[in-house]
Amino acid sequence: MLLSSEWLLFSLLLGIGATLVMDIWAFLQLKIFKIPSLNYALVGRWIGHMFKGVFRHQPILQSPSIKGEALLGWTAHYAIGVLFAGAFLAVLGTNWMTEPDFVSALLMGIITVSAPFFLMQPSFGFGIAASKTPAPKTARIRSLIAHTSFGVGLYLTALLFRFLQA
Repeated sequence: MLLSSEWLLFSLLLGIGATLVMDIWAFLQLKIFKIPSLNYALVGRWIGHMFKGVFRHQPILQSPSIKGEALLGWTAHYAIGVLFAGAFLAVLGTNWMTEPDFVSALLMGIITVSAPFFLMQPSFGFGIAASKTPAPKTARIRSLIAHTSFGVGLYLTALLFRFLQA
């Protein structure tokens, strides 16, 4: 069942929808509160350097840019959203799409913040949970809010899917 065509389709729809909600939230935060989000070109730079055998940076802002890093970063951002959605549906089952509940979606969003805290930020040279940044507490709160919006996006996408199926 895990690799069924239904699971794959739902993972794609849910992941893209939830990531889109996350990006809409980031856009609104920028326009309304002047709070910038992650520059996804840095994600592309990180991935691009992996192909050269470099996995950690001190910090990534000082690492040479990679051709096409913005496109690579944005593509990875959405691919990761699809992977998270796939993991979510692997645990809860594809029936969740027709019977979504807000709490499980919100919890998944919160759980996903572990990826930047323990993988991406340390690899960027920013320390565990942004501990080496100028304002670690602010960075942590922003990451948590961003990933919580992904959880909200999971729920909203499933509601839209259910509405369109009716």
